[in-house]
Amino acid sequence: MNMALLELYTQYNRVWIPDAEHVWKSAEILKDFQIGDNVLQLLLEDGTENFYPVNQSQPQLPPLRNPDILVGENDLTALSYLHEPAVLHNLKVRFVESRIIYTYCGIILVAVNPYKQLPIYGDAIIHAYSGQNMGDMDPHIFAVAEEAYKQMARNHKNQSIIVSGESGAGKTVSARYAMRYFAVVSKSGSKTRVEDKVLASNPITEAIGNAKTTRNDNSSRFGKYTEISFDKRYQIIGANMRTYLLEKSRVVFQADNERNYHIFYQLCSCAHLPEFKNLRLLSADNFRYTCMGGDITIEGVDDKKDMEETQRTFSLLGLKEDFQSDVFKVLAAILHLGNVEIRNSGDDKSSVPLSDPHLAVFCELLSVSAQGLARWLCHRRIVLVAETVVKPVPKERAVNARDALAKQIYAHLFDCIIYRINTALKVPGKQHAFIGVLDIYGFETFDTNSFEQFCINYANEKLQQQFNLHVFKLEQEEYMKEDIPWTLIDFYDNQPVIDLIEAKMGILDLLDEECLFPQGTDQSWLQKLYSYLEANPLFEKPRLSKEAFVIQHFADKVEYQSRGFLEKNRDALYEELVDVLRGSKFTFLVSLFQEEGESTVASKGVKVRPARPGVKPTNKQLRTSVGDKFRSSLSLLMETLNATTPHYVRCIKPNDEKLPFEYDSKRVVQQLRACGVLETIRISAQSYPSRWTYIEFYSRYCILMSPQEADADLSDKKQTCKNVLQRLIQDPNQYKFGRTKIFFRAGQVAYLEKLRLDRLRGACVTIQKHARGWSQRRKYLRIREAAIILQQYIRGKRTIRKTVSAATLKQGWATIVIQRHWRGYRTRQVYQIVRLASITIQAFTRGWVARKRFKKMMEEHKVLVLQKYARAWLARRRFQTMRRLVLNVQLSYRVQKLRKKIEEQNKENCGLVERLTSLANNHSQTMDRLQGLETQLEKLTKEKASLEAREKKVKEDASLTIAQVQKKFNALNLEKQNLEKIFETSTKESKESFDQIKRNLQEEKENEARLRKIAENNIEIQRDDHEKEVENLQMEIKRLKEERVSLLRKIEEGNQVNADLQEQVIQLTKHVKAIPELRRDLNNLQNQRNTMDRKMKEQSDQARAKMNDITRQLLGGVVEEEVLSGLTPDDSENFEVEHLLAAFEGLQKATRILENHHREQKESHETQVEGLKLKLDHLQNENSKLQNLFQEKSNVNENIRQEMSRLSSENSVIPELKLQVSELLRQKQELEVHVEEQNKELAEKTEELTNTVQRKIKEESSQRRHFEEKAKELAEVKIELQGKVEELEEENDHLKRQQLMESEAKIKLRQETSRLTAENMDFEEQLDQKDRLIKKLRNQIKSLETSQKAKQTSPAIPKEYLGMLEYKREDEPRLIQNIILDLKPKGVVVNVIPNLPACLLFMCVRHADYLNDEAKLKSLMNAIISGVKKVIMSHKKDLELLSFWLSNMYQLLNCLKQYSGEEEFMKQNTPRQKKNCLQNFDLSEHRQIISDLAIHIYHQFITVMEKTLAPSIVPGMLEHESLQGISSMKPTGFRKRSNSIYEDSETYTISSIIQKLSFFHTIMTQHGMEQGLIKQAVKQLFFLVGATTLNNIMLRKDMCSCRKGMQIRCNISYLEEWLKEKELQSSNAIDTLRPLSQAAWLLQVSKSTDEDAKEIAEQCTELNPVQIVKILNSYTPIDDFEKRVSSSFVRKVQSFLQDREGSTHLMLDTDYRFQVTFPFCPSLQALELLQVPSSLHLGFLTRI
Repeated sequence: MNMALLELYTQYNRVWIPDAEHVWKSAEILKDFQIGDNVLQLLLEDGTENFYPVNQSQPQLPPLRNPDILVGENDLTALSYLHEPAVLHNLKVRFVESRIIYTYCGIILVAVNPYKQLPIYGDAIIHAYSGQNMGDMDPHIFAVAEEAYKQMARNHKNQSIIVSGESGAGKTVSARYAMRYFAVVSKSGSKTRVEDKVLASNPITEAIGNAKTTRNDNSSRFGKYTEISFDKRYQIIGANMRTYLLEKSRVVFQADNERNYHIFYQLCSCAHLPEFKNLRLLSADNFRYTCMGGDITIEGVDDKKDMEETQRTFSLLGLKEDFQSDVFKVLAAILHLGNVEIRNSGDDKSSVPLSDPHLAVFCELLSVSAQGLARWLCHRRIVLVAETVVKPVPKERAVNARDALAKQIYAHLFDCIIYRINTALKVPGKQHAFIGVLDIYGFETFDTNSFEQFCINYANEKLQQQFNLHVFKLEQEEYMKEDIPWTLIDFYDNQPVIDLIEAKMGILDLLDEECLFPQGTDQSWLQKLYSYLEANPLFEKPRLSKEAFVIQHFADKVEYQSRGFLEKNRDALYEELVDVLRGSKFTFLVSLFQEEGESTVASKGVKVRPARPGVKPTNKQLRTSVGDKFRSSLSLLMETLNATTPHYVRCIKPNDEKLPFEYDSKRVVQQLRACGVLETIRISAQSYPSRWTYIEFYSRYCILMSPQEADADLSDKKQTCKNVLQRLIQDPNQYKFGRTKIFFRAGQVAYLEKLRLDRLRGACVTIQKHARGWSQRRKYLRIREAAIILQQYIRGKRTIRKTVSAATLKQGWATIVIQRHWRGYRTRQVYQIVRLASITIQAFTRGWVARKRFKKMMEEHKVLVLQKYARAWLARRRFQTMRRLVLNVQLSYRVQKLRKKIEEQNKENCGLVERLTSLANNHSQTMDRLQGLETQLEKLTKEKASLEAREKKVKEDASLTIAQVQKKFNALNLEKQNLEKIFETSTKESKESFDQIKRNLQEEKENEARLRKIAENNIEIQRDDHEKEVENLQMEIKRLKEERVSLLRKIEEGNQVNADLQEQVIQLTKHVKAIPELRRDLNNLQNQRNTMDRKMKEQSDQARAKMNDITRQLLGGVVEEEVLSGLTPDDSENFEVEHLLAAFEGLQKATRILENHHREQKESHETQVEGLKLKLDHLQNENSKLQNLFQEKSNVNENIRQEMSRLSSENSVIPELKLQVSELLRQKQELEVHVEEQNKELAEKTEELTNTVQRKIKEESSQRRHFEEKAKELAEVKIELQGKVEELEEENDHLKRQQLMESEAKIKLRQETSRLTAENMDFEEQLDQKDRLIKKLRNQIKSLETSQKAKQTSPAIPKEYLGMLEYKREDEPRLIQNIILDLKPKGVVVNVIPNLPACLLFMCVRHADYLNDEAKLKSLMNAIISGVKKVIMSHKKDLELLSFWLSNMYQLLNCLKQYSGEEEFMKQNTPRQKKNCLQNFDLSEHRQIISDLAIHIYHQFITVMEKTLAPSIVPGMLEHESLQGISSMKPTGFRKRSNSIYEDSETYTISSIIQKLSFFHTIMTQHGMEQGLIKQAVKQLFFLVGATTLNNIMLRKDMCSCRKGMQIRCNISYLEEWLKEKELQSSNAIDTLRPLSQAAWLLQVSKSTDEDAKEIAEQCTELNPVQIVKILNSYTPIDDFEKRVSSSFVRKVQSFLQDREGSTHLMLDTDYRFQVTFPFCPSLQALELLQVPSSLHLGFLTRI
């Protein structure tokens, strides 16, 4: 052991000794160790002594414990002693006491799973870490992600983040947070939202690849490498995943207290939902594959909600419902396959019953053959040389085949889903760089280790080798940068273990070779391993087992059980079962098992696929084993990682019980050994692990310098450090001097700390010595003084006794009595005088106060009265303005809406007209067909006559059949009579129904006669009701058309029946005797036809009468009776189809007459409106004359008086117009009421008619069907009935046309009414405008009269300026260009008064108002606003220009308020300013726009100041040590060494912050900014300072110390003094620093007792409980004299803070903005005295 280290084993130092329970425990050295001692005397923490044995020849002393100052460091490499117990203890202190889960270990981030949700992953935390160097903030997964992102952008090189650890250590969560960081920091802003899709892939992969294990409720059972692609702007454009070694065996087997993959339980939880009914799912405990582990639920997990999240993410990734349905089908089929029962049939045979319900469901879901599946589950085909043999297999092998099938289906489904996710995450665009996140299993060793653990540990061996090489490379680069000689470091190289596994004749090679033999077994393979690898020192044969082998891995020895290695490596599945699946009709399943050649997909760039290829086609061909596949995919992964810059995250599981913040040292140290953390420590410890910059070393160890060294050269601190170090450490090999740092061997920093502590202890002893001496001397002097006083008192008392007598006592007493009485008398006299004077003064004072109070009350009363009336007038004025605006908007909106409705109605009318024409064409075609049928009937009658002649010749031949025919005809006659009776009853019923309809129509006619006049003024109708009626009628037309088609079909059938009758007649002609009877029958049939014709004519007459009634109802109140008689046909005898058409034409004529009547009414209304328009035009002409007269300069008074007289006469017409408008409105309301009543009645009548017609049509159709069934001979009757139906259709069409005509008329009337209403409202608005114009003209007349009188009376008064600037309209662009666009703030401020541009612009505004030129005024105001916006947009970052225009916009806003004429803004105006108020225009709207613009400028101004101030806040408030002699420097680790090249960067102090604040204040003051606005800006900046500083304290443990609290409070006091100096105390800016001030106080206050905890809870009111606990947990002592905060004290504080309400966020929102206000501040500047500087080049302006 090194001699320098032996010197450190002295009394009071502490060491670590091994312990069976806690791995290591601490002990204190009781006696200095000397060379030659055989024991080391130790005192344990429990108070017992321990004698640690030491070998004298080669002393191996226990490892030293680091000083308390180094415990709890952010980086383990900052520890002076780098060894296992130091790492274990440091992690424990940070995790258990400080509740910090992240720690750096060189390039590794160690993450300990807290098993609790922590508030350290919000977006505010992400933004806090964004852009920061890695060592500047506390360790975090976000810091690693930021470092990777920054290096990718800076070095243009791909990055990788390797996350590893045991199951349950938090690998998946860490990888998820890393990807979330990239998604938030590099938001693309595109519509595709690729970053959301990348994050959305996690729930899917966790559902199909994660499961509950005994160690973790959400354990990833596969490895995943996710590549996140970035474009040239380093924004996410896509992602891709590569998977490794899915644990397929979990599909068919789970151990106790474990579950299958989450997706199965999510499916079963949704089995009752309708969309999953077809899957026939049961509860999870009813499926074999999901109930093996016993527990099917996870505490705190809702599988149903997780299923909803899975479906949502499927949809978010663009995987549609059909794909999801296919996936769920396959998953459900796997569950049913597990429940398929395989029976033992004896003689090594097995069978599957085809009646198995689960087998049926499986085959139904996957569309496969049940017979084929049942056969090949229990049989195997063996291909021999000459034949193929099918051999049955026993039940055990059949069950294995079933499970193998389930595993293969799930594995292919998993690969398919990953492929589809990759497709969804691939976005068009070229990848510029990528960051890969590797979430892979850590080193595993269980009681029983199998093939899966072998592959996992093989992968970790490869990763550990890559990690060791990378660490070695970084160390070498660090030494080269610092110009330190590089010496080779001996580090562990695990290449021999990798060769043992993957080299030729290695374990994998022998395993693949054994798998080629059909009879190969696990035992034969194991014997080969024993024989070939026995000589390898890393391979061992266990003593007690013959079925296992041992490999010495880098982390530990692992014993593997050989059972199952061959089967898992082969991953065999019978080809017959694959063929069954390939023969499925389910295309999705077939695509899963398609040939490899068919599934290849060409792609560009890096192709990232799942690591599992598809199934090989046949058993004969050589398959690639699982081990070979894994080795290939692992090689591809290593190539990818070697081509990137890696970043390492090692996840640690603190305990196996999943308890929050519980630390099991045994489990932790086991994982630290396995994950490479201790190897990193060992490599660092072999060289120079401790590294300090020269400045840090000087600040920390200046106490060890001699006075000569300290005063030698303060500027060259580097040389001073070298001199001190060479004096303190004699061995130069223990340290090296670099360019910017000093490198120390292990233990040297602890040695320096010991020297520093000894020096401080000696100084403390010296201080205590002098303090105690001073205290004792002071105590002695007090005692001595007291003794002297006592002596004096005793001696004086003796002297007094000797001199005092009775006479002297009496004289003395008498003197006192006389003095008492005299002094009393004098005092009473003085008191009486003072009392009288006081009463007099009080009387006069109280009177004066009362009079003053009364006067003030009277003034306030008068002011209240004036304010009441003024406010009432202003309110009425605003209300009238708003009402006019609202009415105008409403009218314009309603007019547009009505126009749209008219256009839509016209389109609908055109469509209905087209439909009516098509129906008319169809009707004409049907009439042509009817005529054709009549001609056919005539031909038939002629043929019948010819048949009669032939019948005479064959009478003799027909005598034999007469009797039979006679019987048949008798029966037919009976049926005919029955039919005739039925037909007569039906005709009677139809007559009665028609009579009823006629009576109803007659009653309706009478009702229509009473409401005829109301129908003429029909205006509005409910459009929706008519549309519904039209739709019903259209449906009825469609149904009638269908019935017509069916009737035509039946007519054809009747023609066929006639043809059959003709054939029968030809046969009957042979029977002569039956001819007369046949002739009689024919005559009877002809008579029946005639009767039916008569009945149809009667019905036609009824229909014609009904049409006449309808026509009279429509036009009864519009035209005369003669016109009605001319419209109806007179011929009542021949009312056929032509007459029906004529009736239809009559209805059309009636409609046209009705339209003409409505048009006449419309024209009459238009004439009235035109009359009103003429009157309005007359008024407009008169007003135009007034304006022309106003412009004339000569004879102004006489012309204006004439016009006023004429206007007064014209005003008399206005009330009449208003009365007419009100009368029209009243009439409109009455018409609306009548129209609504008429609409209701018409709707009821139409509905009743429609129902009657429909019932009649149904009855007629039923009768027709009855006649067709009973007698085919009555085809002619059917044709006549068809004619009747067509007549009813026509009747229905007439009703529809009538409805359409009525609706059109009503719509037109409604449109006309709305137009008249809108015009009336326009007239009212115009009248109001004329009234306002008249009032304005009167005011102008008065002003002109007064001005003329003034000119006449005082013509010789000299010219007086009015405070206005006149310019021409064409000079407006020049004005804006010179005053706004080209103006430089510096020149204006130096030469002219502040806010000059605002005053000049307002003077121009006043002149436009004075001229009453509204167009000029609006143009000027818009130009001012647009000009200022243009300047601000083009100079967003110019602080002075923003300040200048913020001040000017504020001044312009105040001028517009001060001279607006409003009473509230004129209280402090001078008489001249009141006289200069705006006269003609209200600029309140422009004031609002200017106010909004000023707010925008203010926020931009604040943003620029914040960006300027932000870089100096943290260095100035936190890092700089403003109190000299109080150093808080501590040693730093590797992360502070990430940028080893020394760069001279700007150093910020609190003075830098104050200088910038003063600079801001000077700019605002120079530009004349109002004091209230300055205070608001300063308050916002102080809030930024406080929030930024506090946020950094929360994220930087090294800043949480007592000395840092003192520095912060000192800096706050500097800021407070600056506020006092600038007289800004009233801005409340210091209140924004109260959270920071309380945080600093919390760092300084005592933190040990219950009273301290209570005081903290009471004092820290501005901090929330989360922030208080975070500061207490992060508190870090700087010296050994300070104590850490105990966890019990933190819990005590939490108990006091339980009832506190408020925010739970850890960070303050630095983007928060206080609401800005612009208080009104009147200006005392007299505009009439303002001069225009010549430097502004405004010669075109003229002062008025």
